[in-house]
Order: sequence, then structure tokens, then C-alpha cells
Amino acid sequence: MTIKPTVFAFSLMTGLFSSAASAHFPLMNCWFESDKVACEAGYSDASTAVDYAVNMYDYDDNLIAKGMTDKRSIAEFSKPDTDFYLVFDAGHENPVEVDVVEISEK
Repeated sequence: MTIKPTVFAFSLMTGLFSSAASAHFPLMNCWFESDKVACEAGYSDASTAVDYAVNMYDYDDNLIAKGMTDKRSIAEFSKPDTDFYLVFDAGHENPVEVDVVEISEK
């Protein structure tokens, strides 16, 4: 039995690019601390996200606040009087969004 060249090439390419399937993706966990909102950003391979932007938007998609992660990968914001969501866009295909209803006290 012989393997057709196209099947062989596909098998070889699948093997070569299988590491892309295990690529890390961005994560963010947020919590309330009295009158503040804190978010820790990072990646699924447990690496940190230092000096990355985290933005806060209201439900009309207006930018409320901009923040940057510190050396602990944490960005902090004043808690607004309106509903909001936070976005960590690490430049990957899928930015992370955390909605206010997903946030609780730590």
C-alpha cells in the first residue's frame, strides 16, 4: 500500500503545526476591593502580562477608564456608578472581556 503525496504532505504539515494548537491564550480575573475594581491579567501557560492595557467600557461601548497592568499583572480602577465591562486585549485573536455581573468581592 502506498501513501498518496497529498495525504503524506497533509500528515507532515499537521505534525509540524500541532504545537500551534497548544498555544497560550489570554485570561483575566477581576474582583471588587471596596471602591475599586482590580483585574489580574495573564496567559493560560501561567505567564504574566506586565505593562498591558486593560480598558473599562460602559454598556454603550464608551471608554470609561484606561489602565495598565503593573509588575504583578494587576490593573486597578475606581468603581464606576454605572454598569461596565473590562477588556484585556493582548493582541491575540480573542480579547478577554469580563462583565460587571461576573465580578464579586475577593
